[in-house]
Amino acid sequence: MSSAPASADIVIVGGAAIGSSVAYHLASDPGFKGKVIVVEKDPTYRLSASALSAASIRQQFSSAVNIRVSLFGIAFLRNIGQHLSVDGEAPSIDLHEGGYLYVAGGEGRKVLEQNQKLQQQEGADIALYAAEMLRSKFGWLNTSDLLCGTYGVSGEGWFDGWALLQAFRKKARALGVEYRQGEVAGYVVEGGRVTGVELADGSRIACAAAVNASGTHGARLAATAGVAIPVKSMKRYVYSFTCKGEVDNCPLLIDTSGAYVRPEGKRGNDGQMFICGSSPPAELDREWVETDADVEDVDWSFFEEYVWAPLAHRVPAFEAIKPGRAWAGPYDMNGLDGNAILGPAVGVPNLYLANGFSGHGLQQSPAVGRGLAEHIVNGRYLTLDLADLGHERIVAGRPLREANII
Repeated sequence: MSSAPASADIVIVGGAAIGSSVAYHLASDPGFKGKVIVVEKDPTYRLSASALSAASIRQQFSSAVNIRVSLFGIAFLRNIGQHLSVDGEAPSIDLHEGGYLYVAGGEGRKVLEQNQKLQQQEGADIALYAAEMLRSKFGWLNTSDLLCGTYGVSGEGWFDGWALLQAFRKKARALGVEYRQGEVAGYVVEGGRVTGVELADGSRIACAAAVNASGTHGARLAATAGVAIPVKSMKRYVYSFTCKGEVDNCPLLIDTSGAYVRPEGKRGNDGQMFICGSSPPAELDREWVETDADVEDVDWSFFEEYVWAPLAHRVPAFEAIKPGRAWAGPYDMNGLDGNAILGPAVGVPNLYLANGFSGHGLQQSPAVGRGLAEHIVNGRYLTLDLADLGHERIVAGRPLREANII
């Protein structure tokens, strides 16, 4: 006797930070009484962006919606025990509010000044420092070619991204969410609506609505429902090194070159450990990752030319370092504007998109999970309007430009 086909009210494809946040927020919403199934092809998450990210959070964006999303995110992380405790045990994510420091010279000054004004208007604790103040606060910083910088006095920093992912997942399961291992091959669409998902093994799960939180595979999956999103999987490297020189109270520093660096862990016998990276110049960023395995190869020549060289100029103590391990991870880059694509898909209203985070996924996962859960349950956003990040702008070719892509 054959068993009945599987079904759920909501099927979420992708169980990393975004998918698990949506699952948790749905299961904890008092207005939702349905069944949620999360389908994740690799429950080890070994190659997921959530596991390989530098795991940081900031409000230094140039668009109001991203600032608001991250303001909610930092409040959520600060009070994570209130949200994600299971059986009285609160998760530990090692949140460290060390701040972000953007520096600028020349034309970059105007951009930082405009951004900081908006950030303050939205309630973010971001200070604008002239070069003299930068020299005073960060004595290890070379300010010879700088005019100003913006610094996150509070609310910005870094955390354990793996721990956040696992905390969302553990809480969602405790609330009754079912996780299944499998690879979704495509959506089943009838009459302009998703009625199920088909797995690579040929099995199906029927559903009333679906969420595409499949990261770098999001565009391929959306296409099976006739939905086009300009998302490609781009490779990003993270390098580590130790430095014996004194670089005290180092925030997450973003140089004028686009290279970034931040401390990692406590100072040891070999000095302070740092992690760093950079967005590649356009001429090196034309290829994208076609398979998960491609993510694992690391290019050390990129470190020497595009990361270490500019950072050693900005922080002279970094001229003498000891390189450590390095890894590569995927960005699901939105080619239109570098911002997330959220909410109902145009033409397929019960397919909810959560794609194209372009490196912002971990920090945006709390607000995105809450927002999509609200929209699924109520048909609209309630506490934070995410419509500016909707699929409509993609269809219309109307970019929401973000000046602070890292």
